[in-house]
Amino acid sequence: MAKSSAFMASHWFFALRGSITRPPTPDGDEGPQTEPSLREIINIKLIESGEKEKLMELLRQRLIECGWRDDMKSLCRAYARKKGRNNVTVDDLIHVITPKGRASVPDSVKAELLQRIKSFLMSASLW
Repeated sequence: MAKSSAFMASHWFFALRGSITRPPTPDGDEGPQTEPSLREIINIKLIESGEKEKLMELLRQRLIECGWRDDMKSLCRAYARKKGRNNVTVDDLIHVITPKGRASVPDSVKAELLQRIKSFLMSASLW
């Protein structure tokens, strides 16, 4: 019994000791409250109104229509063949494909989305 008590005491001590170097958890009432940025406000309004989901669906449709999605699938398959199917992770694919994917989104798709966002901002009196 004494052995288990000593073990518990030493275990508790080391657990406590690790928390000494940890900074205290801030309280919700402390510190100045920063106001959300314009980007954050717009994002909140897009989410609350359901417009963000509509824009995401529009983007999916346009990327499929222009062949972008098929191009990205082909790039992923080619990368997996090159590296070996069992040697590729999702993180690897994301790291390699993301820059190519962003750069290859057609300007017409970007312009259409930008116009829809501007229209939303005008109707929501945020612009």
